[in-house]
Amino acid sequence: MAGALSLAQAPVLKAVPAWRKPLKAVVSVRASSNPSSEAASSSTKTTREAPKSLDLSETFSPPPNFKPPEPKRFGVRPDKILDVLGASLSLIFRLGTGVFVSGYSASFASGSEIPPGQYALDIAGIKVKEASKVGPRPEKPIEIYEFERYILFSCNLPCNQVREIVAVLDLDVLFYPCPRNGPNFRPWVGKMGGKQQFPYMVDPNTGVAMYESDEIIKYLVTKYGDGSVPFMLSLGLLTTLTEGFAMIGRMGKGSSYRPSKMPPKPLEVWAYEGSPFCKLVREALVELELPHLVRNCARGSLKRQILYEKAGHFQVVPYLVDPNTGVEMFESAEIVEYLQATYAL
Repeated sequence: MAGALSLAQAPVLKAVPAWRKPLKAVVSVRASSNPSSEAASSSTKTTREAPKSLDLSETFSPPPNFKPPEPKRFGVRPDKILDVLGASLSLIFRLGTGVFVSGYSASFASGSEIPPGQYALDIAGIKVKEASKVGPRPEKPIEIYEFERYILFSCNLPCNQVREIVAVLDLDVLFYPCPRNGPNFRPWVGKMGGKQQFPYMVDPNTGVAMYESDEIIKYLVTKYGDGSVPFMLSLGLLTTLTEGFAMIGRMGKGSSYRPSKMPPKPLEVWAYEGSPFCKLVREALVELELPHLVRNCARGSLKRQILYEKAGHFQVVPYLVDPNTGVEMFESAEIVEYLQATYAL
C-alpha cells in the first residue's frame, strides 16, 4: 500500500536492553494521582533481578521448513473467522479506544501530494493523511507486568485499561506476561512490589513503580500525554463493564499459563490494543509467558512510517520480529502457530 504521513520523521527507536540482565533499583510507590508526589509516596526500594528459575542458555531456530507467509491485505483465514469476530467486540463496546493515537486527525489528499516511499491510508484509491499529537517521548520503554483477565462481575479489568492508554499515548512497552500459574514473572512482581497484583508498572526513565490501573493511567497521561484521561477510560464502573463485555468473545483466553521455553531476548511486536488480529497474538504471547516489546502503532502513529520502511510495505498489523530466530512476519494466525511451534513445550 503506497503513501505516507506528511509529518516529521519519528526518532529512531533504540534497541531494548536485554530484559534478563539485572536492572537498576526503582522506587515502589503507592498509587497517587499526582506524579510530582511520587517521592513522598515511596515505600521501599527494590532491586529487580531476573528470576533464578529461568534457563536462558537455550538457542532457538525457526520450525523445520518454515517460511513466513505472504501478507494478505484484510484477509481472514476461514478457520479463524469466529476468533476474529470474538476479538472484535472491543471495537463496539469500547468505541474504538486504543485504535487511534491521542489527537488523531485525518485529511484526504491526492496521489501527487504523497511523496514516494511514504505511508498513507489508501481507501479505494483515495489517499488519507493521518496525524496525531503526542506528548514527551520516554527514552526507555515503559515496563508492564500483566495478563488477560475476565472478571466481569467483580468489576476488575484493570490490565485492559492500561493497554488501551499506552496505545492512545503511542508508547513502546516491554510487557512481562503474568498468566495464572506462570512460574517466572508473577512471583517476580511479588518480590519487587510486595504483592502479586496486576497490572504493575515500572518506568525506568523516572524510577517510578506502581500498582492500580487508574493511578497508572493518570501517571502516564500526565508524564507522556496532555494530562487528560480519555473519555472511555474515565467512566468508572461503566468503563469496567464495557471492558468486560468486550472480552466475552474471548473469555478465558490469554489468562492461564502454558508450559513454554523462555527465549534469551524479548520478542518485538508491532501492534495496538484495538486490533482484533493483534489481540489473538497477544493471547498466545501471554499464555506462553513470552516477554515482548510492543511497538504501539495505532492510527495516527508516526511508527507506521517506520514499519512501512522496515517491511517494505504496510500490512495490517501485527508484525512480529523474533531476534532469537531472525524471523519477521505478518499474518496473525500464522504468527500464533509460529509461537506455539517455536516456544511451547
